[in-house]
Amino acid sequence: MKKRIRLRTLLFGGVMTLLFLILISRMYVVQVVEGAKWYDLAKIRWSAAEELVAKRGTITDRSGNVLAMDTIAYNLSLNPKVINEAELAEEVIDGLHEILGISKDELRKNVMAKKEDGNFVVHREVRNGGWQMDKSVADQIKAFREELLKENKEKKVYDVGIDLTDNLKRYYPRKNLASQLVGYLDRDGAAMTGVEASFNEQLSGENGYIKYEKDGKRVQLAEGDVDYKPAADGQDIKLTIDNDIQLYVEEALQEIVKKYAPKSATAIAADPNTMEILAMANMPQFNPNEYSVNNSSSYNHAIKSLYEPGSTFKIVTLAAAVEEGVFNPEEMYKSGQIKLKGVPTPIRDIKRDGWGTISFLDGLKYSSNVAFVKLGYERLGEEKLRKYYTNFGFGQKTGIPLGNESTGTINFRYASDIARATFGQGVVTVTPIQQVAAVAAVANGGKLLQPQIVKSITDPVTKTTQTFEPKVVRQVISEETSKKVGEYLEQVVSDQEKGTGKNAYIEGYRVAGKTGTAQKVDGKNYSTTKFVVSFIGYAPVDDPKIVVYVVVDEPNDPLVGGGKVAAPAFKQIVLKSLRKMGVAPNYPADSESAQKEVSITVPDMKDYKVAQAKAELTAKAMTFELVGNGKTVLQQIPAAGSAVHPTQRIYLITEQREKLAIPDLKGVSLRDALEITSLIGIRLIPEGQGYIVSQKEETLNNVRVLKVVLAPPFSEAPSTDNTDATGDSEQQGDGETGAEGEASGTDGATAQTDQQNTAGDEASVNSGP
Repeated sequence: MKKRIRLRTLLFGGVMTLLFLILISRMYVVQVVEGAKWYDLAKIRWSAAEELVAKRGTITDRSGNVLAMDTIAYNLSLNPKVINEAELAEEVIDGLHEILGISKDELRKNVMAKKEDGNFVVHREVRNGGWQMDKSVADQIKAFREELLKENKEKKVYDVGIDLTDNLKRYYPRKNLASQLVGYLDRDGAAMTGVEASFNEQLSGENGYIKYEKDGKRVQLAEGDVDYKPAADGQDIKLTIDNDIQLYVEEALQEIVKKYAPKSATAIAADPNTMEILAMANMPQFNPNEYSVNNSSSYNHAIKSLYEPGSTFKIVTLAAAVEEGVFNPEEMYKSGQIKLKGVPTPIRDIKRDGWGTISFLDGLKYSSNVAFVKLGYERLGEEKLRKYYTNFGFGQKTGIPLGNESTGTINFRYASDIARATFGQGVVTVTPIQQVAAVAAVANGGKLLQPQIVKSITDPVTKTTQTFEPKVVRQVISEETSKKVGEYLEQVVSDQEKGTGKNAYIEGYRVAGKTGTAQKVDGKNYSTTKFVVSFIGYAPVDDPKIVVYVVVDEPNDPLVGGGKVAAPAFKQIVLKSLRKMGVAPNYPADSESAQKEVSITVPDMKDYKVAQAKAELTAKAMTFELVGNGKTVLQQIPAAGSAVHPTQRIYLITEQREKLAIPDLKGVSLRDALEITSLIGIRLIPEGQGYIVSQKEETLNNVRVLKVVLAPPFSEAPSTDNTDATGDSEQQGDGETGAEGEASGTDGATAQTDQQNTAGDEASVNSGP
């Protein structure tokens, strides 16, 4: 018996010893032989990682007004398994349908989603309608979720399967304003168009991360290793556009759309001395916050669409002719039509019988095709025309830093191609941005500049700012030629009898410009009902501050031209912009000729808070100056209700006399200056007559005085040609003819055949002003 017990004890002890040896061996293998491997696996199990999302850079206008920014958004996801186990499917569907407006069928697909094995899924994102939601909508969903939990508390339901996560989304606070230029991000955060896409690398930044060790309760270990890389936020981009001028442009285009219901309308405003884009707009607009609704309107015609420019292109031919010395404004020629060798049919003016024998300057005013065929085709010739058109930037990209810019065409094959190109028809197709760059070169002394859309880029990490200076591409004409062409184009606007651009005339300012009306190609022939009408110009002629191009594709009235449709919009944009810039008129606002212009009434700003007064006057594009540092307007000059010229400066007095500083009185009449200085309590000593050009504060016999120098303002427009030429009812608009290429953003190059050329000649008679 004892022997049996001893054997059992030895056997048990042997087994235990063997097991112990095996355990020790295994522990040796795990901790020593494979120790590094298991330690790494353990660290992975202990560790946690979080992605630190970089904030996308903001986009602002030149004054810092935000056009695009990141903001908090919420995403909705559902747990079909939880929802169906709690028997809440119909309640969830009805509640979310009411809050989000998503169809019940669509919600039911999400709530009832199952895996291949027939079990309900545990996570379902509601992408269509429940993604990137605003806080107000998310709050409604949270309230609905809490209500469901409360109603089902007795059933011991602690989760209703509705989850919300927050993240960053792109928000466009100005909505439609400059939307095609700024562009948009889709729901997945991909940059699609505009500045958002072209500068995506700079705006995006770089995500960071944090990796740390945790305990069993997923709490970070105080002594654990931490690997941390901070997120590098995207760079902030300040554009060259001006929020106010952008608004003026869009308001003008909206009026065109309301009146003429065109296929599209586009306008660009730029500083001709730097080619900084001050505004770029297209109609129809779209709201990038709701891009899925109408993102087809995100197309930027200003840089992508190609048009036959029509008579606005005559500016380039004129500049070339003046530079080469073949344009004599007083020289006479026979208008009406011209027959060229190798061209099957005559090229005609819009007025079939012409205006008789007139000067070339009058030919410019009337927008005579014959005049420009003589200048371009007969005197300059193909080689020089091609050289100037190329030097002015046509047939090539301008280099504006936006994606998908079109190139345009200059395609000379036949004699008729060369002849029609002189007045912007047939084989010449251009983008609006090319037109603006070319006319800016005419305005600024002959320098072709690369268009700029970005003013500066600031890196929030390094705190450095990169600025962009004007970039000269080439000198295309001399300063002397630039000046002469400006004076000629001014008369196209100022001559109210002959000038096709008379509707762009702005009282008090010297304006240069040119109208354009081009027939569109319809099949193999030119349409008699579809036109592209336009106007391009700049002001003031003697010191250009702004160049504006307005192009309207297919207005609903085939009898209107660029002078009737686009010129008034140009006038509205330029006048408001010059007033906003503080550009004084070339002659006094209270002169006899200025009284003929429609005046504006000074609003009553008394007792307004300064911020409110500034906002109201800015919205009305009225020039004003604050006098004093107070918070409320105590008095104003001129008085409320006064009828003044649109350029008149309004002074807002915000402090009592003893605290007032002397404002800038340049450009002010002696009468207003006396009233202002009397209010301030300082003696005015004038020298000369007219309007104040300089001022200087001095002390005379221990009395503070203000000495001012006055000078007569510019009041004479350039002389016009007195050649007797009488138009008729056909010459009430532009006087352009021809055909226009595709405006859809495709290559726009029209297949040019002799048949089309003939059609264009015949159709030119019917191309309305």
